[in-house]
Amino acid sequence: MPIDMDLNLLTIFVAVARAGNFRAAADGLGVTRSAVSQSIGRLEHALGRPLFNRTTRSVRLTEEGEQLLGALSDTLTEITAVLEATRDTPASPSGLLRVTTTSIAERFLSGPLITAFIEKHPDITLDVTVTDEVFDIVAAGFDAGIRLGEVIEQDMIAIPLTGEQRQVAVASPGYLAGHDMPQHPRELTGHRCIGWRASPETAPYRWEFERDQRALAVAVEPQMTTNDMQLMIRVALADGGITFGMEETFLPYIERGELVTMLDDWLPPFAGFFLYYPGRHTVTPKLRALIDHVRHYR
Repeated sequence: MPIDMDLNLLTIFVAVARAGNFRAAADGLGVTRSAVSQSIGRLEHALGRPLFNRTTRSVRLTEEGEQLLGALSDTLTEITAVLEATRDTPASPSGLLRVTTTSIAERFLSGPLITAFIEKHPDITLDVTVTDEVFDIVAAGFDAGIRLGEVIEQDMIAIPLTGEQRQVAVASPGYLAGHDMPQHPRELTGHRCIGWRASPETAPYRWEFERDQRALAVAVEPQMTTNDMQLMIRVALADGGITFGMEETFLPYIERGELVTMLDDWLPPFAGFFLYYPGRHTVTPKLRALIDHVRHYR
């Protein structure tokens, strides 16, 4: 059976072995002599072996104690080297920072946030993978990800990147000139729709609506589907039909009157995008730099 032990006891053991005296070891560790004595007693009990021969005048290692000290010496040397290397790491964050983001995270992908970050941290190489697949970012070797809050795993730490977001249904004035404006989400099934899918193997995304806390998902059976949001926009601008996505993505075209929203009272806001990373891992300086930048930028 594995030994369940406080590893701090090994540090105390080494201190006593090297000092050859409980009191000197206690002074060096900044604890009482009785605390040292009790710790050695716990360690000997856990191992089932005496580690020191004690007399009123001296403390000497037993054979088992000598073996343990020899085994620990190499390990402690390695640990010390690692700690020294960590301490000597430049204070300025540097290295490769791998981030994965969904294609609809407009605030991140629009450019200014990234540009400001790489200008501020010239020693960091930022590698951004844009994908709508959902996967384990740790297993895939990413430092962090950007997704809507509703799809982030519970064991992740999430930092808000945006405020609330909203999805909208849009079409061009040219398309609507020849078709009735839908008054209810179910009426979308009678329109030519432009849909989105994550990959060829997945079904088109179901358009989700809600009113008076009543949810409604509509399978519109789009005549055209794609995994490219920009293509969806271009087809909609060319009077290709009604499409559906994040309001932030469509906003420039809505403000210019090139696209028109519909069914707005069926599309309430929801929690937006988050930068997320594994909570069980130590935050590296390069990741900390991105976290602080996102907080400041928001």
